[in-house]
Amino acid sequence: MGSIDHGQTPRAEVHARVAEAFRLEYARVVASVLRIVRDIDAAEEIVQGAFEQALDHWPATGVPDRPGAWLLTTARRRALDRLRHARRAGARADALAYEAALGAMDAIPDVTDPEEIPDDRLRLIFTCCHPGLAADSRVALTLRLVGGFSTAEIARAFLAPEPTIAQRVVRAKRTIRDRALPYEVPEGAELIARLPAVLAVVYLIFNEGYAAHTGDALVRHDLCAEAIRLGHMLAELMPHEPEVRGLAALMELQASRAATRTDVDGNLVLLADQDRSRWDQARIARGLAFLAHTGPMARAGPYQLQAAIAACHARAVSWEATDWSRIVGLYASLAGVAPSPVVELNRAVAIGLAHGPAAGLTALEDIDATALRGYHLLPAARADFLRRLGRWTEAAAEYRRALELTDNAREQTFYATRLAACEAKR
Repeated sequence: MGSIDHGQTPRAEVHARVAEAFRLEYARVVASVLRIVRDIDAAEEIVQGAFEQALDHWPATGVPDRPGAWLLTTARRRALDRLRHARRAGARADALAYEAALGAMDAIPDVTDPEEIPDDRLRLIFTCCHPGLAADSRVALTLRLVGGFSTAEIARAFLAPEPTIAQRVVRAKRTIRDRALPYEVPEGAELIARLPAVLAVVYLIFNEGYAAHTGDALVRHDLCAEAIRLGHMLAELMPHEPEVRGLAALMELQASRAATRTDVDGNLVLLADQDRSRWDQARIARGLAFLAHTGPMARAGPYQLQAAIAACHARAVSWEATDWSRIVGLYASLAGVAPSPVVELNRAVAIGLAHGPAAGLTALEDIDATALRGYHLLPAARADFLRRLGRWTEAAAEYRRALELTDNAREQTFYATRLAACEAKR
């Protein structure tokens, strides 16, 4: 591995390059080390040591031409050295968790060419998203190991106390160790069965960024970007899985509108009022390209269908030009493969936009309101249709209900404004 400069390299430049390598390469380095030591804590410690070694050496030796390759081989050597030391010491290897790793150590080649080192990121992702882990722990562990987020960064992203996030990560690691969950990519039918759990974690991260449930910000762009990066990673590692490409398409298409979802003050801007000239055309092109390679819609899964709905919005030159009839049909298909009250709510809204607010209200009446108790978008949908029909008193009551149910400050501001407008019309 060559270097950019074999002389002195400014420390500021080294820190910047190490930070960039951390963002781009952390998951692959951790995954490769974890294959060797079979213990998450040990792997994290070893990888952290490799990055610290880069900070120490690169100012004098120059930044390598391929920083990720340097970090990968350095971390693997540190892992192998640790195993050799443990074997020589006759240790029981409790800290490494898997005694079998010591016995198989000689079978692990000390490869120095990164091109010959297998890419174990898919193993890492499936381990982090194992259905044996609690859902909140899967998200925290994925962001920690695959995304390289610190505990503090995860806590800030989800507006949760740092000790709570730390407990989730510790609980996930303990479950993996105590239940000896396999560090592997499942095969055949098990792969198909486990894939939805992986995709659900990635999409949950995206949704928390795209429509934050709590706090003052409506959009958290860092979480959106991380989820999209994970989606691209999955599409690269599983290029023939239609739902993987469907999820990548869906996130790209939705993220193309992220910058227009709020005004300059951070307040909510509805899709109907967004400046479509500011939509990110590069993201739209990537999303449509992913969608085009997902296969026939007749056999589409839930992420492909949601991406197709997002594509209808992306292709429409205006709100009025949106093909709402097609969207209604796509939601009907989605309800067939992934039925849920939220899907029915979205379908009812689409019916109202395709056939008028009275039709939308009728469709909303068919939804099981009990299942959506506490979900602010149900009264918000009713309020909007009632407002369009000039039924101001009823609309005000529904906006008041939506206002009570949401924890997001920006949504609260929006509902309060609409409520005041309806009350003024009564």
